[in-house]
Amino acid sequence: MTAYRRRELGDAVRSALAEMPVVVVTGLRQTGKSTFLQHEPGLAGRRYLSLDELALLDAARRDPEAFVRSEEPLIIDEVQRCPELLTAIKREVDRDRRAGRFLLSGSANFTLLSGITESLAGRALYLTLWPFTRREMRGDLKPGLFLRDFFETGRLPRKITDPPIEDGEVLRGGMPPVCLGQVQDAGLWFKGYEQTYLERDVRELARVADLVSFRQLLRLAALRTGQILKVSELARDAKLNAVTAARHLGVMEVSFVFHRLEPYLGNRASRLIKSPKLYVGDSGIAGHLCGVVENTLERDEPLRGPLLETYVVQNLRSMLEARWRSARLSFWHVQGRHEVDFVVEVGRECLAIELKSSARWTDRDLAGLLTFLDRTPRCRAGILAHGGNAAVQLGERLYAIPLATVLS
Repeated sequence: MTAYRRRELGDAVRSALAEMPVVVVTGLRQTGKSTFLQHEPGLAGRRYLSLDELALLDAARRDPEAFVRSEEPLIIDEVQRCPELLTAIKREVDRDRRAGRFLLSGSANFTLLSGITESLAGRALYLTLWPFTRREMRGDLKPGLFLRDFFETGRLPRKITDPPIEDGEVLRGGMPPVCLGQVQDAGLWFKGYEQTYLERDVRELARVADLVSFRQLLRLAALRTGQILKVSELARDAKLNAVTAARHLGVMEVSFVFHRLEPYLGNRASRLIKSPKLYVGDSGIAGHLCGVVENTLERDEPLRGPLLETYVVQNLRSMLEARWRSARLSFWHVQGRHEVDFVVEVGRECLAIELKSSARWTDRDLAGLLTFLDRTPRCRAGILAHGGNAAVQLGERLYAIPLATVLS
């Protein structure tokens, strides 16, 4: 059995349990939530109840009040399978607001489910367990983040020690069975995942009359990972009406199969794109749904950039949520002109990050960063995150830094 690997979110969960009566950990199925709840240091020893067990699910539905009544701290896994428990937990917390009473998990984004967020308003903190990050895979969970240190000090690393990111890492993604080498055939695992967990979550969260059209929409949306979300175009290509496509897409977002990245609107640029970008929750799943089955991404592969961007955003979101919660992640795009892949915003200041998979770049690769810096005086630095191993300053507030270092 593979030894447990600590997760980025551990410190955040332990801190939250010291302050809040309810902490909710959500995320895509099979990202390791159950393993995390049972083995992460500081969480073990709590009474663990999983609603994947039919007997416990039946008991929870029959008498929710009795199910959650306990003097010892509880972990309730897959709690979205019995929404009635949330109301019972609310009543228990109102009776006794001791910190750390309930640690809940689920494969649905509670903040997007109507009624659930309201039932625990002011009583719960919501955290997301994303697929494995590169830091987690390497066992390098130092408290600091390079991006946060660079934002605060502006100092480049003296020595580059992180190996470059390889195509195989992007295509494996961060789902534990694949990235930890627990399966021999990753393609077969992804196929089974698509047929079971994706459809299972859909059936639990919404009634989908036409499963064929849903699968078609799933693949078409995956092919748009890293692109501006245009629901009307997606619906047209899937031969669905816009209302149905939006509803199906909403179900996928609730299940963390997809997530949105909102645009940065903090400068005076005209014609700013105000629609979000859409990303698959894991780059390995994205590659599978898009039909990219090789271990390497050819230079002329159209999905090379979007898949790398998908891999980077899942790493950044995990790192920032766990280690830099005041930071907000977004992107910047001026229609038909300039764009920057990511903006890390803290208060009124920010960092801009543009991705480049290779170790070489041209003036064209810097154009979006230069424009953003010119229009955003409060941006502390523009970073070209490249595939090489050199960290250099290119100009005023402009830097080239290895992507592997940016994700460290």
